[in-house]
Amino acid sequence: MDAIRQRMADGRLSPGDRLPSIRRFATAMGVSPSTVVESYDRLAAEGVIRSRPGSGFYVSGSLPPLALAEAEPRRDRAIDPFWVSRQSLDADAEMLKPGCGWLPADWMPNAALRRAIRRLAHADDAVLADYGSTRGSLALRRLLARQFAEEGIAAGADQILLTGSGTQAIDLICRFLLRPGDAVLIDDPCYFNFQALLRAHQVRIVGVPYTRDGPDTALFAEALAEHRPRLYITNAALHNPTGATMSPQTAHRLLKAAAAHDVTIVEDDIFAGFEPDPSPRLAALDGLSQVIRIGSFSKTLSASVRCGYLAARPDWVEALVDLQVATSFGGPSPVSAELVLATLGDAGYRKHLEGLRRRLARARRETADRLAALGLHPWLMPRGGFYLWCSLPDGRDAANVARTALDERVILAPGNVFSVSQSAAGYLRFNVAQMSDPRVFEVLKRAIAAAEG
Repeated sequence: MDAIRQRMADGRLSPGDRLPSIRRFATAMGVSPSTVVESYDRLAAEGVIRSRPGSGFYVSGSLPPLALAEAEPRRDRAIDPFWVSRQSLDADAEMLKPGCGWLPADWMPNAALRRAIRRLAHADDAVLADYGSTRGSLALRRLLARQFAEEGIAAGADQILLTGSGTQAIDLICRFLLRPGDAVLIDDPCYFNFQALLRAHQVRIVGVPYTRDGPDTALFAEALAEHRPRLYITNAALHNPTGATMSPQTAHRLLKAAAAHDVTIVEDDIFAGFEPDPSPRLAALDGLSQVIRIGSFSKTLSASVRCGYLAARPDWVEALVDLQVATSFGGPSPVSAELVLATLGDAGYRKHLEGLRRRLARARRETADRLAALGLHPWLMPRGGFYLWCSLPDGRDAANVARTALDERVILAPGNVFSVSQSAAGYLRFNVAQMSDPRVFEVLKRAIAAAEG
């Protein structure tokens, strides 16, 4: 296959040209004819060549131009809620990504995943080939229900809906509860994709300043009275980007105020596995009356195996099932659900999480020390997770620092992509698990110095 591609690249084979016969090419390459047949079949499947029965194989008539530069992240993108996502997701393997929102691949439970994949090879044909059921795998929903019970949440499997991802869970909720022009409260700062998704739903986004104990409850109450929002979306545990944990007092005040104004709370619990000890959960305190719990397995298990969930009151779940059928025709991939179920049930998964928490605790301390030497200081030291929300020295603009670092192939997360009020220009969010390469700190030092001028 490589030999044929090379002949096309250097012009010895052009669109419409006939390829060497199977026997002649096998002799030239010193391989068996069956190897050439397999190679030609694979190239034909890719659309690079095509077969003419009785005549042989020919180079396809129209080949897309090789434009490797198009894969590069755009340096001139506006620094908005899509900036970090686009730069990080499109980055090549050589880019350093201390601004991204996931762990390095070699930190994940890959051995357990490989065991699950091997077992999946022996699964029923229906798992490999059929659509998923409307609510998703019953076995996985029952496992989640048992985990919820340990937190004090009484939710049967019928109150849990598996989704394609945590983001899809929020999208379904927005489709169900919101109409264009409705108001939605979010934390300021908050996870940038909350803003991006809400803008797609054409709603009014209202930010509530976030404190070290959770959202400012006085300003939260004022926003409820002034804007009459339909939803409030938040991370209760290990808040993104600050790493803060909501206090019990704040949680109770939020629930009381939300109930008085008939506001639904969406609690994104995606970072729960990183907590050393569980903190207060709005879903547990509320009993899934006004709170919808969502989550996924992308941070602790695999971002490649797409599967999320939501838990809500039964009548809402029924309506959300219909919405998921309308938009996705069924629940998440049965293959993904089986992989998640098998990995969560693997004997090594709990040990993986324990080791991950210890490793992240060391990384947070070491990264904070190295950042302090550059004049960057965490807003607080989180009790878990992989984020540090740090202030820049002397009022430097994080957007300028991020643009300069990008020129040196380092992706940072500037503060204002997280802030609806654009009041976090002096902050950067760092992923401590993505900062093992010393070049991150070298580039950061130069970028900070350049921002001073």
